[in-house]
Amino acid sequence: FLLIGIPGLEEEQFWIAFPFCIMYGITLLGNITLLLVIKAEPSLHEPMFLFVAMLAFTDLVLSTTTLPKMLSIFWLGFTEIGFPSCLAQMFFIHTFSTVESGVLAAMALDRFVAICCPLRHSRILSAPVVLALASLVLARGVLLVSPTCFLLHRSRFCRRRVIAHCYCEHMAVVQLACGDTGPDVNYGLFVAFLVGGTDLVLISVSYAMILRVVARLPSREARLKAFSTCTSHVCVILAFYTPALFTCLAHGFGQGVPSATHIFVANLYLLVPPTLNPIVYGVRTKKLWDRVV
Repeated sequence: FLLIGIPGLEEEQFWIAFPFCIMYGITLLGNITLLLVIKAEPSLHEPMFLFVAMLAFTDLVLSTTTLPKMLSIFWLGFTEIGFPSCLAQMFFIHTFSTVESGVLAAMALDRFVAICCPLRHSRILSAPVVLALASLVLARGVLLVSPTCFLLHRSRFCRRRVIAHCYCEHMAVVQLACGDTGPDVNYGLFVAFLVGGTDLVLISVSYAMILRVVARLPSREARLKAFSTCTSHVCVILAFYTPALFTCLAHGFGQGVPSATHIFVANLYLLVPPTLNPIVYGVRTKKLWDRVV
C-alpha cells in the first residue's frame, strides 16, 4: 500500500511535519515523565493517578503507532507500507482509541465516587477493582477491533492500492477493497457508535450526579473546590471526543467535507490528546505537579 499523507497538501506536508514532530516530542517527554513519577511515588498509587498512568501509556502507544511513519512520509517520502504492517497499525490505533475512551469513562466514575461517596472511595475503587477495570477496558478494545482486521485480511484488493491518508485508518483501507464492503463499513460504524455512545452516557450520568451533589454543598468555596477536581478530566474529554466525533460523523454522513480537512482533523485526533493530557494533569493537579518539580 501507499500512504500519500494529506490529499491536496502534498507541498505543505514538509512544513506541517515540524509542529507534528514537536507535539510528538512533548507527548513522549510528558507521558514518560508522568509514568515514572507515578511509579516512583507511593503516595500517588491511588485510583485517580493509576487512571492517569493508564491514559499516559495509551497515549504513548497511539502516538508511537502513527507519528514515526507519518513523519517519514512527510519528510522522506517513504509512503510504502506492507499489508501486515498496515493491519497491525490499524489494530493498535483503533484498539487503543477504544481503550482511551474507556479510561476516560472510568475516570469519570472515579470522580463520581470521590465526590459523592468520599468516605468509601478507597474501598469502592480498591487496587483490585482498578486493575479489573483496566483489564475490562483493554479486553473490550481488543475484542471489538479484532473483527475489523479479520474482515479486511480476507478481502481482495484489486484497485490501485493508494490510501488517501497518513496512516492505515479502517475506513480508508476499506474503500480499496473489492466486492461488498457493507459488512466492514457497518461494523466499523457500529463499534464507533457503541463505544462512543456507551462511554459518553456513562460520563454524562457521572457528571450529572456530581453536579447534583456539588449544588447541595453549603458554601460557594466548597462547590468550587469540589468541582475543580474535575476540570482536568473535562478538558481531556473535550480534547479527545471533539475531533473523534467529527471524524466518525464525517465518515458516515460528511460526504461534503473536504478530504484534507477530514484527514487533518483525524491526525489531530491522535496528536492533540496525547500532547495535552500530561500538560493538563501535570499543571492542574497540585499533588502531581509537586512531585514533578
